[in-house]
This record gives sequence, C-alpha cells and structure tokens, in this order.
Amino acid sequence: MIDLLGFGARGWGLQLLQGMGMTLLVAVSAYLWGLGLGGAAAALKLSGHRGGRVAADAYTTIVRGVPSLLVIYLLFFGGNSAATWVVSLLGFNGPVELSALPVGILAVGTVSGAYSAEVLRGGALAVPHGQVEAAKALGMNRWLTFRRVMLPQTLRYALPGLGNVWQLTLKDTSLVSVVALVELMRVAYLAQGATRQPFLFFTTAGLLYLAMAGLSGRLFARAELWAGRGVRRAAR
Repeated sequence: MIDLLGFGARGWGLQLLQGMGMTLLVAVSAYLWGLGLGGAAAALKLSGHRGGRVAADAYTTIVRGVPSLLVIYLLFFGGNSAATWVVSLLGFNGPVELSALPVGILAVGTVSGAYSAEVLRGGALAVPHGQVEAAKALGMNRWLTFRRVMLPQTLRYALPGLGNVWQLTLKDTSLVSVVALVELMRVAYLAQGATRQPFLFFTTAGLLYLAMAGLSGRLFARAELWAGRGVRRAAR
C-alpha cells in the first residue's frame, strides 16, 4: 500500500497530486464562470424585461432538470460537431476535436451557474426593500445603490447557499473524466486498472475529495463570519 501510494517507481502519489491539482483548477474556474453566469441570470430574473426573464427561467429550469453528465456530453460532442461544421464553411475538411479542459470548465460551470442563479436571486429578494427606498431618498443613483446596498447584502444572504454550490461544483468535476480529462477521478481509475487495487485508489480519491471539501467548507464558514460582522443576531 505504501509503495503504491508513494512517489517511487511503482507509486502513484505524484499522479494523484497532479490529478488533485487539475480537479481544483477545473472546480475553481467552473465556479467563477458559474458565478458570472448565475449573476447575469439572476439579474434577468429580477428585471422587468419579459424576454430576459423567460430566457433565464429556461436556462435554470433545463440545466437543473437534466443530469450534469448529459450537459457535459452535449457540450463536448455537440461542441466538436459545431466546430467541425464551422471550419467546413471556411473550406477546411476533417473533424475538429476541442480540448477537454475548456469544455469541462464550461460544462461544469454552466451547471454551477444554474444553481448560483437561484441562490443569488434569493439573496437579492432577502434585502429589505426599505433600504433601497432609503438609498433613493439619499440621492443615490441605481448603480450606487446596487454597489453599496444591494450587492454587499445579497452576497451576505447568499453566501451559505453559494458554499453549497461550491461543494456541488467540486464533486461534479469527477464527471469530466468521461471526456478523458486527467483529473483526480481519472487518475484513480487508471491506477486501479494498472494495479488491480480498486478499493485502495477509489478510497484514496474519496479521502482527497473529503479533504478538499472540508478545507473549503472552513473557508466559507470564515467568509460567512466576516460577511456577517456587525450584524445583530437573534437571541436563542
């Protein structure tokens, strides 16, 4: 066991750490992409533009209603087909294969964004409307009201939910192994196939996921305390 998990000639320790690094890269990139996408969708849902609300509702309903793996398949294989069609219009022949890394980030981030949209929308609705009216009475324009009143409080209310979305995003990175991206789950699969030790490597992968989830959970807990500083808490 020590030899197989070590860094020697027979060990898979370095590959597991590299896979863990790739998992974190995909998770962080997808989460940030999802935050931007979710923020835009939440803004459309709260806007007075009917077409924007319909588009945002369709996005969150469809993406949250289908398996994440299906979204990855559609974006990866559909993206390859679309890229091949585009280059054929330019006079080039032959199939086009997109890189697994950007497609994986795009797919996982698209799923993450659908959940982030609902969390951010709920956070915005939780801000007392009287505070917005007070900002208008003080002469603040819409941008200043958003920056100083809505955005800070929306993030404070949404932060616990965004922490859950991060955990979901982190776990969904394991699905991109189906497009041959060598992240933690893919390394564990290759290692168990080479050594015939599935329990060892899948358990190790699970422990590494738990370590990442536990550390990031602590970071989000500290962020919640920081965001809630100065806020009077209800007596228990």
